[in-house]
Amino acid sequence: MKRNHVRYAAFVALLLGVSPGAFPAAAAPRTLTVHPGESIQKAVNAARAGDTVLVQAGTYHESVTVKTSGLTLRGVGPHTVIMPPRKKAVPSAGKAIGCVEGGKGICVVGLRNKPVANVTVSDLTLTGFSSVGLWSLATDRLTVQRVRSEKNGKWGISQEHSTRGVFRNNVARGNGDAGLYLANTTMSEKGATDSRGLVVEGNALEDNRNGLTILRLRNLTVQRNRVTGNCAGMMVIGDENKPRAGALTIGGNRVIRNNKYCAKTARLPFLQGSGIVLAGVESALLTRNVVAGNSGRSPLSGGVVLFKSFVGAVNEKNRVDENWLTANAPADLVNQNASKGSNLFRGNFCRVSIPAGLC
Repeated sequence: MKRNHVRYAAFVALLLGVSPGAFPAAAAPRTLTVHPGESIQKAVNAARAGDTVLVQAGTYHESVTVKTSGLTLRGVGPHTVIMPPRKKAVPSAGKAIGCVEGGKGICVVGLRNKPVANVTVSDLTLTGFSSVGLWSLATDRLTVQRVRSEKNGKWGISQEHSTRGVFRNNVARGNGDAGLYLANTTMSEKGATDSRGLVVEGNALEDNRNGLTILRLRNLTVQRNRVTGNCAGMMVIGDENKPRAGALTIGGNRVIRNNKYCAKTARLPFLQGSGIVLAGVESALLTRNVVAGNSGRSPLSGGVVLFKSFVGAVNEKNRVDENWLTANAPADLVNQNASKGSNLFRGNFCRVSIPAGLC
C-alpha cells in the first residue's frame, strides 16, 4: 500500500476509534477443485465472485446453474464431461422449471434488470442433454471458450437477453437445432437488440441443423469460424420490427459443404445446401469468407443467399465484398429480390449468380 493510502487508513481508523489493522482485507480469489464423484453444483454454490471452480477429468452426471458474477467454471479439457443426471428430474408443481428439469447442462442465469456479469465457462464437454448443452440468459460479458457441446436435443450453446458475450474456440457438433444460437429472445418477435459487441470467433460448428443462428441482434462480429456438414451454415434472421437485425460483420469464415438434409418446420422450408443466409437484415458486411460446395434444392440453398423473408422483412444496405465462392448450387450468390435494390456485391470470386451479373 502506498504511504498516502496508509496515512489515510490510519486517519479514518482514528476517527472511528478502531485500530488500523481492524479493517477486513478483501477476500482473495480461491480455486475450488471438484473430483469425480463430487458435486460441481455444490462447489459453484460455495464460490464467491472471483473464484474458480476447477473440475477435474471425469464424467459428472448433473446440471449446473451459475448465478454468481465474476465466477470461472473450468474443466481440464475435453475429458471433463458433464452429462444428464442418471435419474430424470421432474418439475415440482407450481415451481419454475430449472436447469435440470429443463434438460439443460450448464445454465448461466441473471435477471433482466440485473444481469450476471463476467462469468467464464471453459475447457469441458457437454453432451446428451435433451435441450441445451450450455444455456445463458441475462448475462453481460459472458465468455465461453474451448467448450465441446455435442449431441444435445436442441442447441449446443445458446444466449438470450445478453450483451458483450465472447464465444471463442468452441466445438458444437451433432445438436438437434443450432450448434450456436444467439438471440434477443425466442419467445416473441420484436426489434433487434444491440449486443454491444458480441464476438463469435474460431469455433467449429459441425453436423447440426444450423451451424450458427443469429436472431434479431445487432452489433456483433463473426470471424474465423469453420462451419461444415450442417443443413445450413449460418442464418442471420430479422423481422419487420425496428430496430432491424444487422449492423454486423461476418468475415474470414470457412463455410463448406453444408449439405445435410433437414425437414421443414412451421417457419422454414426444408434445409439443405445453405452457406450464409440473410433474412430481414440491414447493414451487414460479409467479407473474405470462403463459401464452397453448399448444394441443394431448398429455397434457401446456395452460397450466400439473401432470402425473401416469410414475414415480409427485406434485406437492405448489406455489402457482400471480396468473398471466395465456388461450387455452390443453385448459385454462388442468390438475391431473391426481397430488398429495395440497396445491397452491394463487389469484388467476389464466383461463377454463377441469381440473378445474373452479381459475380
